[in-house]
Order: sequence, then C-alpha cells, then structure tokens
Amino acid sequence: MRTRSKRYRQQVALAEQEGGLRTPRDIPAAVALVKRMARAKFTESVDLSIKLNLDTKKADQQFRGSFSLPHGTGRAVRVIAFVDDADRIAAALAAGAVKAGGEDLVKAVEGGFMDFDVALATPKMMRLVGRLGKVLGPRGLMPSPKSGTVTDDIAAAVSAFKGGRIEFRSDAAGNVHVRVGTVKFEDAKLVENITAFLRHVADSRPATVKGAFIQSVTLSSTMGPGVRIAFAEQKKEG
Repeated sequence: MRTRSKRYRQQVALAEQEGGLRTPRDIPAAVALVKRMARAKFTESVDLSIKLNLDTKKADQQFRGSFSLPHGTGRAVRVIAFVDDADRIAAALAAGAVKAGGEDLVKAVEGGFMDFDVALATPKMMRLVGRLGKVLGPRGLMPSPKSGTVTDDIAAAVSAFKGGRIEFRSDAAGNVHVRVGTVKFEDAKLVENITAFLRHVADSRPATVKGAFIQSVTLSSTMGPGVRIAFAEQKKEG
C-alpha cells in the first residue's frame, strides 16, 4: 500500500473542503486551489497535463509544436544555436543564446555538453545536427521545423524562446505536459497562460481525429496533487 506524506494528506484535505480533487473546476478556481496547496520551501512550477484523443501510432496524429505563452514560464531558458556563418553566430549570442556555432558546437554536444533547454538550428545546419539524433532525440531537444526550432531567423527564435515560447509534444499515450508558470505568478497571469495554451491545442487538432480531442485537463504544482479543469472545446466556425 502506498504511504502518502503528511503534506500530501493536508493538501488533499484542503481540496476535499472545496469539493475534492476530482471535481472539475473552471480555470480560475483550479489556479487558486493549486496555489493554496503549494507549500514546498522552494518556488514550485505550475504544470498543465492534457490527455488527448490521439492514436500516436498514426503518422498524421503526431502532435507537437511550439507556443508563446502570454506571460512566459517564469523560468530562465538556456538556448543554443547551430548556425552556419559568423554573422548568425553573433546575432544568436546577442539575442541571448548561451552558445552558438557550427560543427564545433555539434562536436561539443557529442562530447557531453548538455547545459541547455532549447536547441535551435538553421536548415543548412541540419545535415550536421542530424547526427545528434540519438543524443538529443530522447531528451526532446532535437531541432524540428514543426516545433519552430529549425529556422533561418535564428536571432528572432532565440528571443522568442527566452521570452516564454515553449515546445510541446505528445507522449506515446497521447498526453501533453507543459509548464505554464510558477506559484508566484498572479492568478490572472496563470489563467491567461492556461487559457491561451488550451485554445491553441484545441485549434491544432489533427484533421483525422474524430470526436472530442481534449479528453481531460489537470493542473498541479511541482509537489502538489493534480486538480481537474473543466474545459469545453469550441467548434470552429466555417
């Protein structure tokens, strides 16, 4: 039998006073409850988990991309850029990349350098970056046009990801997990981040998906239990 910590039991007791964890709430109510239950000694992140109606074995139902949260994530993002000339290296570094380079940067990653959160590349550099697939792929760091991390406008991409642009992709079970802020964010900013991302997901549903696309939504802090969010997809007009 699993033994829950005293903190977890206190969090659940607080939620039970307000209808329980499994009761779907609107986004503002869910945010308020998650923040009240966050009692760790460090600043906890606020994370969104979405269960999607996807058959991930089908190529046309691979779900990934990038999105700029209105208020960022509250996290300092380390970006590197694989670029193919001196001007772009200078532009990437000026925009805030921690490292930028060509084959020298590829060799650094091959040698074990992994102190970054996002990897960007120009299309021309992908012939070299491709050999890093076994290193970056399992960590979800491989540059891809679908996620906006392969681009000729490297400086703009560096600025976007440092400013709050996030990458997302579904796992094998069709779940998407993203950070939408921290417990120190104002409630209104968390609500706007969550609402904007959920609308983006709903609008990005693959054409071959039948029925409801978003099956369930859960919000939690780093050390807290999940709180269900009530979210209804809106049909596109047209």
